[in-house]
Amino acid sequence: MSGGGGNGNPPSASGSPPAVAATPSVEIEARLRAALAPVSLRLRDDSAHHAGHAGAREGGHYYLEIVSARFAGLPRVHRHRLVYDALADLMQKGIHALAIDARAPDEQQKPGL
Repeated sequence: MSGGGGNGNPPSASGSPPAVAATPSVEIEARLRAALAPVSLRLRDDSAHHAGHAGAREGGHYYLEIVSARFAGLPRVHRHRLVYDALADLMQKGIHALAIDARAPDEQQKPGL
């Protein structure tokens, strides 16, 4: 009998099974929630629509709708910079394209979104 937890994987130094890596969407959402404390966040993975596209090998394609008090009074470029800063290393590996709709809580949603 092996001492490995029965799943074929060796136990970690702590004796628990190895951690499972978070999906890119889960990681993106966690980072945005930690950095921007959004009142709402919706992330859509559009990667399947880009299968075969040359850039698809470099990472996923995502659409983000995010509402945060951190965006109040900021122009769009600064709002996007806050998002990019929260996802810095993922923008280099893991995210190929990110469309962003970033709003402050008092701003109305665009019709049709």
